[in-house]
This record gives sequence, structure tokens and C-alpha cells, in this order.
Amino acid sequence: MTFYQFERRLVQLARVILGLGSVIVRLAYAEDASTNAPGPSLQLADAKRLAFERNWDLLAAKADVDIATAQGLVSKEFPNPVVGLTVMKIPTDGQPSSTVLGNSFFHRSYDTIASFNQLIEIGGKRTARKTSAKAGVEGATARFADARRLLDLAVTRAYVASLLADEQAHVLHASAESLRREAGIAETRYKAGDISRADRDQIVISADRLELDASRAESDAHAARIQLEVLLGTPEAKGDLALGGSLTELTRETMARVRRPSSASVDIAERPDVRAAAAAVKKADADLRLQKAQRVPDPTFLVQYEREPPDKNDTVGFGVSFPLPLWNWNRGNIAAAAATRVQAEGHVRQAKATAYAEIATAQRELDTATERSRRYSTQIVPNSAAITETVRFAYQKGGASLLDLLTAERNDNDVRLAAATAEADAANAAAALQAALGDNPAAKP
Repeated sequence: MTFYQFERRLVQLARVILGLGSVIVRLAYAEDASTNAPGPSLQLADAKRLAFERNWDLLAAKADVDIATAQGLVSKEFPNPVVGLTVMKIPTDGQPSSTVLGNSFFHRSYDTIASFNQLIEIGGKRTARKTSAKAGVEGATARFADARRLLDLAVTRAYVASLLADEQAHVLHASAESLRREAGIAETRYKAGDISRADRDQIVISADRLELDASRAESDAHAARIQLEVLLGTPEAKGDLALGGSLTELTRETMARVRRPSSASVDIAERPDVRAAAAAVKKADADLRLQKAQRVPDPTFLVQYEREPPDKNDTVGFGVSFPLPLWNWNRGNIAAAAATRVQAEGHVRQAKATAYAEIATAQRELDTATERSRRYSTQIVPNSAAITETVRFAYQKGGASLLDLLTAERNDNDVRLAAATAEADAANAAAALQAALGDNPAAKP
């Protein structure tokens, strides 16, 4: 066997060993990936569903509805009657109390009185109380719906913030990787004597700075996911959520669902916070009527049966009693109820003004953010990428300076970050307009 044949056999054997090694590495990596693979990604709709089921503030608002419903049951109940039994004239000097009728309890010479008392509310008190309780249920239900509306918006913003931070980290990592490749080219040019050592090191420093910025963006994304987990009612928020989709897809879906009303078609009467304020006015009206009705005294009717053998006959008595409104005319409570009603009317006007202001602000922000995002995606980002690629090619061929390359890379990095921020602003503005209009069906209980 010649030396050339031996060398060929040795090369073939080395290739076989390397191939087996690569197969073993791939199998080990696949096993590790299957073991440590994250769970299914969380979509925005799933995040909202979990928040509606487990958010602590929303559960507290639901408990308020239950309390108001219980108050409605209380308002329908009548006052309980009072039953009494009185036994008098029981001898204490040792003398017998028996009569010719006998010595049983009903035959002794005791004075026994059995009575039945029933309070009757008059003056519309019960009607006013029932109306107040019904308005309380309406207000609690509307506040619960408003809590869902605001939670829906908060979850969307937290979800968008997480995707935005992830996108920023991706952009910064990609820019750093691009500069790492340029650093390799710069190393070759440095060895060839085309550039100085300072120029080579400056590219490495810029890549390191981008990696640090990317790490900060990853920390921001982690914090945003923790905030999202808090909204979802996670007992121990750790920021381990895996979000599904991309920022671009989420922005497109959110903007496709939003309704852009004209000034003539805006109706905020069905917005939950406005309905809650209107229900508060109804409740204040009913409470004011109730306090005025409290000036009318409620009679208590009496029926009694009296037995005192053997000399007196069994008798039945009837009576009625009521307090005399001489000193207390309930003026303080009436004045407080009237002030509460005025306050409730002011809250209605404030809620309507706030709703119109939120709608106008959200529409303006959506228009601005939509135009900004469109211009970034269709004009600025492609032009910036083309310019950066041109400068990079020129630098590799020696036709551009290091300052030109770093400036182009920095500008392109800023443009891509700004484009991601514009997309996030558009998604948030669309969600804010949807919440301001009260159009989100997922937020309705």
C-alpha cells in the first residue's frame, strides 16, 4: 500500500468518525430540546380569557355584584311580626293560685296575655327601597363590565409591551450580529494593513454596546411578561410566559377589528362607566324618596288575647301605635340624600365628558400612529436598509470609511426600533379606541 492510498483511507475514516459524531450530537440536542421545550405559546385571546377568569380586581368587582344582588333580596322582605306572651299576678307569698277550675297553668288565677304585633310600612318606603336596590344591582353590574373593559385594555397593552420588547431585543441582536461579521472583515483588512487597529476595535466596541442594549431589552421584555402575569392572576409571576404571534400580526388584527365612528355616530350611553353613573343617579333618586318617606310614621298593629280566671272572662284586644314626629323630621338624612343626588348627576356629566374625550384622543392617536407605522414599513425602513447595505458593501471594498459604516448601522438600528415602536403605538391606539367606544365583545360579562 502506497503512502497516497494510506492517506486516502485515513481521510475516509476521519469523515466517517466526524459523521457519526455529528449524528450523536444532533440526537442529543433533539432529546434536550424535547425535554426543555416550552409549553404552548399564549395568544392574546387566551390571555384575556385567563384574565377574565382569575384577575383579582375583577373577582372583587364580581363580589360587589353579588352583594348588590343580596341587597335586592333584602329590600323585598317585609318586617317580621313580634309575638309576645306575658304572665302576670303570680303569687310570691306562698298562697295557692289554684281556682275552682283546677290547678293547671290555664286554670290558675294568673293574668296571661298573648299578643301579636306587625309593623306596616307606609308612604312608599318599601317601593323606594326596592328601586334603590335594583339601581344598585344595575350599577354594580355596570362597574363589573367597566372593570372588564379596562382589564381588556390593560392586558392588550401589557401583551403589546412584551412583544415590543422582544422585537427590540431581536433588532439589537441582529444589528450586533451584523457588526460582528463586519468585525471579521475588519480583522482581515487590519492584517492586510488597510485599516488601523483603532478602527477594528471601534467596530467590536459598537457590537458589544448593541449586545448590552439587547440584554436590557430582554430584561424589559421579562418585566413586561411579569406585569402580564400579574394581570392574569398568576400566584407566582416569574415572567416565563411564551407569547405567540408577532407584533406586526397583532397590530394588523387589532386595527382590523376597530371601528372608526364619525362624530354623528358616537353613542356613549351604553359604555359601562356611563351606565354605572346613570344607575347611581337612579339609586340616589330612590334614596332621596326613601328619606322623605321616613318622615311618615309607620303604624304598628296589635292583636292580643287575655285570660285571667276565674272571675274575669277571656278577652281579645286590638290596638295601633306609631311614633309622633314632633322633634325629628329626618331633615339631616334628606339633605344628605339630596346632596348625594347632585353629586351623582355631576358624575354622569363627568363620565360622559371623559368618554367623549377618550374617544377623540384615541381616534387622533390611532390616525397618527397608523400613518407613522405605514410610512416606516413602506418607506423609511426599506430605504434605510438599502442605504446601510450600500455603505456596508462600499466599506468592504474600501470605498467608505468606518465612520460612514457605523453611522449607517446606527441609523438603521434606530429606524427599525422606531418602526417597532410605531407598530406598538398603533396596536395600543386601536385597543384604546375600541375600549373607549365600549365595542369590545370580549369585555362584556
